[in-house]
This record gives sequence, C-alpha cells and structure tokens, in this order.
Amino acid sequence: MHGKEEASPLPDHLLLFDGVCNLCNGLVRFVLRHDRLGVFRFATLQSATARQLLGDDIAEAATTFVYWRLGKPMTRSTAALNVARQLPGAWPLAYGLIVVPRFIRDAVYNLVARHRYNWFGRRGACMVPGPDVVGRFLP
Repeated sequence: MHGKEEASPLPDHLLLFDGVCNLCNGLVRFVLRHDRLGVFRFATLQSATARQLLGDDIAEAATTFVYWRLGKPMTRSTAALNVARQLPGAWPLAYGLIVVPRFIRDAVYNLVARHRYNWFGRRGACMVPGPDVVGRFLP
C-alpha cells in the first residue's frame, strides 16, 4: 500500500474497514468493546480518510481491512493478528499465529474475505457510529 501525505497527523492505531460488510462491522464493534483505553480509531474504506491514505490502492484494500499502526499499513492476517496483539486480556495470545507462514494465513483470510458478503451479509450503507464512540471515527 502506498499512502499519500496527509494534512493532519494520523492516530497511532487506525483501522480502515469495509463499512458495508457485516463481518467488518462486527470486528469494529468487537474492538470497540475490548479497547477499554480507546487506543484505536476507525474509518471506513469508503471514507475520504481512506481515499487520502490509500490513493490508487483503494481498490485492492476493498478486499481487506487495513491496520495503520504508527504510520505503517498492515493488511489481511498480519493486520488482524496485530490488532489482537493490542487488545487486553488473552487476545494477544492470538498473535502467536504470526509464526504460521503468511501465505497460509492470508489464504485463509482471503477465503473468508471472498465470501464475507454471502456468509455474513452486507448493509445498504456504511455503519453509523453511536454518540458514545463517534469521536473515534474519522471522516
């Protein structure tokens, strides 16, 4: 992924996700519920923030979510495992799966991503965050 220069500084932990995907929205709700310190910020792949960061790579990103950590993007299974690593409790243990070769991890990730709308459904519009978390979403 090749990001473009942005006008304002990025948060240290930014998740870009498919705003119409029920599975992706479930992941965001999961992170919001477990991220008690409020470390993560969010933006949909359909947002101006995503277009600004991803530029020409936006079409490729539509099949994954992007974890932009400390200014560097991660995608697919690497992104998912690194998000788990940042959550409290036992979730960082999932990061141990990073030892599985990436081509295997990403093959599983890609299988789910390819069928996510059929298996989990799709919304007609992007998720609208509630008033308690709206400040954690970028435009």
